[in-house]
Amino acid sequence: MSTEVKVPTLGESITEATLGQWLKKPGDAVKLDEPIASLETDKVAVEVASPVAGILTEQLVNEGDTVNVGALIALIGDETTAAGSDPIVPRTESAKPVDEQKVAQDTAPVAASADLTLSPAVRRLVLELGIDPTKVKGSGKDGRLTKEDVLAAAKGGAPTSPSTPAAAPVAAPAPAAAVAGERREERVRMTRLRQTIAKRLKDAQNTAALLTTFNDVDMSAVMEARNRYKDSFEKKHGVKLGFMSFFAKAACLALKDFPAVNAQIQGDEIVYHDYVDLSVAVSAPNGLVVPVVRNVDQLGFADIEKAIGDLGKRAKDGALTMEDMAGGTFTISNGGIFGGLMSTPIINPPQSAVLGLHRIEDRPVVRDGQIVVRPMMYLALSYDHRIIDGREAVTALKTIKEAIEDPTRLLIDL
Repeated sequence: MSTEVKVPTLGESITEATLGQWLKKPGDAVKLDEPIASLETDKVAVEVASPVAGILTEQLVNEGDTVNVGALIALIGDETTAAGSDPIVPRTESAKPVDEQKVAQDTAPVAASADLTLSPAVRRLVLELGIDPTKVKGSGKDGRLTKEDVLAAAKGGAPTSPSTPAAAPVAAPAPAAAVAGERREERVRMTRLRQTIAKRLKDAQNTAALLTTFNDVDMSAVMEARNRYKDSFEKKHGVKLGFMSFFAKAACLALKDFPAVNAQIQGDEIVYHDYVDLSVAVSAPNGLVVPVVRNVDQLGFADIEKAIGDLGKRAKDGALTMEDMAGGTFTISNGGIFGGLMSTPIINPPQSAVLGLHRIEDRPVVRDGQIVVRPMMYLALSYDHRIIDGREAVTALKTIKEAIEDPTRLLIDL
């Protein structure tokens, strides 16, 4: 008797996904609720868990196929299904020779990771590097392994099995010698997430009347406050004091005074929000994602830093959920962490504005008639000119600048 495995509900308005990777092969034993496949949706990767314990008997779709919610993708048989029968072989277009050496190397990591919950990206890396995940201490949430943990273990020569020494590294095949003047091309299918990012960005350009206003901010006061209190802050709250919490609070101050910057167009109506759900652009393995910190206007500095840190870590681990991505009324994108000096960020529909942060660098500025060197940052506010006037955008950005240059304003709501 076989149990059907179907595509689960993926979230509001999401009706289909791409089967990104099979995590189990036909013939593999699976446990109840153990992930057997990874789906790529428009926003995040979602793991499909086995509804029963048993044997994966058949994969009904291939990696890269588009599947609808509720579609049948696999069959799970009971543990006696495969007893005494021929080994179950995955469906393929044509038979391929088995790389026995690679199978032997993969067996240990797969067996060792059976009791662990690994993200698709981490699971793939474990198999590629032949790392025993039970021998690696995870630094992610609830002790989960991250890609960085696995890579660090590989560099440190982590064993490939609890009972066997590390397998000798397999030499990579030498690349074919390139002919002088030869030109090469490589075609890689876009992931569903990358396709969605491209479509949403282009739709934003086509729909919104985008405009960007710039300003620069002297980071001296914030940097001084951070240096003065960072140790005691971390000791009390268990999280480092960064710059994002200052900008989040400064943005809330500006959005309160200029509600259009925190509004959205829905049909022929403008929807104003008396709260701030802050979308924070972070880099994930498959592209840029924007998880949301809810009610950031009601949070203190420590809570903001903890929330942003948690979302950023889970984004790198591929562990964000659909709920993490839903909503958002305003976005902050920090291109400065990659060294960007200035940019014109694109809004995240249906939001109407996005604040772009950039790198801090010492520049000469005039203070009290004297040329002095200050740590300066360029700020960019891109906005939808259909509902936000230039005066509102410029003044909102100026409010953010003034709050950062004089953080006392954040305390007295000025």
